[in-house]
Amino acid sequence: MSASTGYYLEDEEKSIARLEDARDVYAIEAAPDRVIVKRFGRLGPVLSRLFASGIEARGVERVPENQRESKNAWNNILMWWSVNTVFDIIPIGVLAQSTFTLSFSNAVATILCFGALGAVATAFVATLGPMTGLRTMVITRFSSGYLGCTIYSVLNILTQLGFATTTVILGGQTLSNINPGTLPSVVGIIIIGVCSLIPCVVGYNMVHFYERYAWIITLISMLFLCGLGGKAGYNINAQKPLQEEMGHALTADILSFGGIVFGLFTGWAPIAADFNCRLPANTSPMRMFLLTFFGLYIPICFVTILGAALMTITDPAYVAAFRGGSTGGLVAQVLSPLGHFGQFILVLLSLSVIANNIPNTYSAGLSMQALGRPFAIIPRFFWVLLAFVAYTVAGVAGREHFSAILSNFLRILSDWTAFFIVIVAEEHFIFRRKNGPLGGYNLDDYDTPSKLPVGVAGILAGCFGAAGAVIGMSQAGHRHCISPLGEMVGAEIGFEVCIIFGCLDIDSLTRFKLAAVFSAVTYFPLRALEIRLTGR
Repeated sequence: MSASTGYYLEDEEKSIARLEDARDVYAIEAAPDRVIVKRFGRLGPVLSRLFASGIEARGVERVPENQRESKNAWNNILMWWSVNTVFDIIPIGVLAQSTFTLSFSNAVATILCFGALGAVATAFVATLGPMTGLRTMVITRFSSGYLGCTIYSVLNILTQLGFATTTVILGGQTLSNINPGTLPSVVGIIIIGVCSLIPCVVGYNMVHFYERYAWIITLISMLFLCGLGGKAGYNINAQKPLQEEMGHALTADILSFGGIVFGLFTGWAPIAADFNCRLPANTSPMRMFLLTFFGLYIPICFVTILGAALMTITDPAYVAAFRGGSTGGLVAQVLSPLGHFGQFILVLLSLSVIANNIPNTYSAGLSMQALGRPFAIIPRFFWVLLAFVAYTVAGVAGREHFSAILSNFLRILSDWTAFFIVIVAEEHFIFRRKNGPLGGYNLDDYDTPSKLPVGVAGILAGCFGAAGAVIGMSQAGHRHCISPLGEMVGAEIGFEVCIIFGCLDIDSLTRFKLAAVFSAVTYFPLRALEIRLTGR
C-alpha cells in the first residue's frame, strides 16, 4: 500500500513539474523581457533598462499569435534585396568567364536558371516562419528532434561565423586598399564588424529597418558601375573564341558554375525563417514564397550578371587592373574616370557588405540559443556579441593567411544545407501535411523533448546525406582557366561564395545532388518507421 502511495505521489510530482515547465514556456513566449529580468536577479534592473531602450528580448521562443504583426511583410523582399545587392557577390559573376571561360550568354543563362532553382528551395523554408512563429533552427526539432536541432545549430553557428569572417575580411581589405597606407586592414575589418553588430544587438525591428533601405544606396552605386563599364566598352563576344570546349566539357563548366550560383541562393535557407516569424500565422504561404523568391532572385541575378559583364571589357588598362588587383582592382579601374567621387562610390560598395553580414551575425546568436535550454535562458544579445567577437578576432588574426584554410573548411561544412532542406521539406509535405501521418505541427511542443520526434530518422538521414557529399567530393583538386583578363581567380566557400583568394573546387553541384538524394531516399522510410514505433 505504501509503495503504491509512493508511486502515485511521484507521478503527481512529475505532473506538477511538467505543468510548471509548460507555464514557464508560455510565460517566456508572452513576455520574454519580464522572465529574463526576473531570472537574472541583481542584473535584472540593467536588463530591464536595456529592453526598455529597444533591445530585443525575444530569442528562440515561439512568437504567440496575439503578438504577431504584419508591418514588415513587404520587407521580406526589400530585406533580401539589401542582403544580396552587395559588393561581395560581384566576384561570383566574374568566375563564369575568368575560371570557366563561359561566354557571356552562357553565363547569363546559367545564372538565371540555376538561380531560380536555388531561390525556390530557400523561399520554401521562409514560408515556415509565419506558419510556426519559430526560428529556422527550432523548426528542425519537428523533423530531427531536440538532439537533431542541436546538431544543426552547431553546423549553422560554424557556417554563419565562417561566412561572417570572410565578409569582414573582404570588406575591411577593400576599404584599406582604396587609398593604400591610409587605413590599416585591421581597422577596416573592425569597422565592418562593428557596423554589422549594432543592428543585431538592437534586434529584429532594427535589422528590418536597416535592410529596408540599405539596398537603395548600393543599387545606385552599382548603376554607376554598370554605366561606366558600358562606357569602357562591354564586348559580350570576347569569350567566344576561348570557348572551344563543347559537349561534355562545356556541360561540366556550366554545371560547376551553376552549382556555385545555386549554392549562393540556398546558403540562406538555414536562416530564412528567422526574419519573418513575427508575421501573422494566417499570412499566405504563397505570398511569403513569392516575396522571398524575388527578394533573392532579382538582386543576385543582377549583381552576378554585372560581374560577368565587367569581365567582357578588353581595354588593356582594365586587363592590367584585374591582373594587379583581381575583382577589386577591376572595379576601381571602372570607377576611376569619376576621380574622388569614384573612390567614394567604392567606399559605399565596400560598406555594402554590412547588409550581407547582418543576417549572419543575428542568426548565429539565435543558433547559439537553439543549442538547448541552458543556452536559451541567456539573453539573445549576449550571443550576438559573442559571435561578433569570434568572427572579428578571426578576421583580424587571420586576414593574411586564414582565408585559404577557411574556404576549404566551409566548402565542406556548407554541404549540410543540402540534407537540411530535403529533410525539412519531406517532413512538411509528407508527414506534417493536413491528412498526413501527423496531421500538422503541434507548436506547443517545440520546447518539450518528450513530445518531439526522437530524431533518429533525421540524424541518420543527415549522416547519409553527409556521406553522399563526401562521395561526390572531387579528388581532382582544383581547376584553373585563364580569362581574357589573364587572371586565375576564384574560391568556393561551400554554397555562399566570397572571393578573396585561393582556388576553386568545381564539384559543388555534384556534392549537393548526392547529399540531397541520399538523405531524401533514407529519410522517408526511417521517419515512417520512427512514427510507427513512437507515434511522434
